[in-house]
Amino acid sequence: MMKILVISSSPNKDGLTAACAAAAAKGIRAMGGEAEEIRLNDLKIDKCHTCNDGWGTCLAEHRCQEEDDFQALHARLAQADGYVLVTPVYWGEMSESAKAFSDRLRRCEATRERGESLLFNKPVIAVAAAGGSGGGMITCLLSMERWIQHVQGRVFDLIPVNCWSRGYKLVAIRAAGRAMAREIQSDKG
Repeated sequence: MMKILVISSSPNKDGLTAACAAAAAKGIRAMGGEAEEIRLNDLKIDKCHTCNDGWGTCLAEHRCQEEDDFQALHARLAQADGYVLVTPVYWGEMSESAKAFSDRLRRCEATRERGESLLFNKPVIAVAAAGGSGGGMITCLLSMERWIQHVQGRVFDLIPVNCWSRGYKLVAIRAAGRAMAREIQSDKG
């Protein structure tokens, strides 16, 4: 069965970010896929400590030497066929929990030879959910796009959403989840 990880990074379980993650999961499940929802704020994933000379074990062994919930999540990434990363926008950037996760994953996976990353050529949907002023979505998506490229994933879609576009963007996120699941099913064949 096809499996897609839907990773969200907001402390608010009922806000815009949560609604976006739920919409993606609903779209994936509509295509018969397994959508495993992961809330980064429920996990203990510390920031990168730039161990030793700045690389620690992540350069040579492609694993982080800091022991917390990152290791188990990193292992689960290998078993997934695709990913949805949903973050609230804080000052034009990903949330702190998304940054901690993405920074550590980048150090482990971006240093692999081309084609050897656990995420190599796997589709990724990135969603930047901006509440409040609604600003910063595009700069946030820009950094998410670079991150996807660094870890050797494939950008499937980049979706900005704010409080006044919520209604139609949730429909678009659900459709993106369905489309990604359909493509993965077709590729598996």
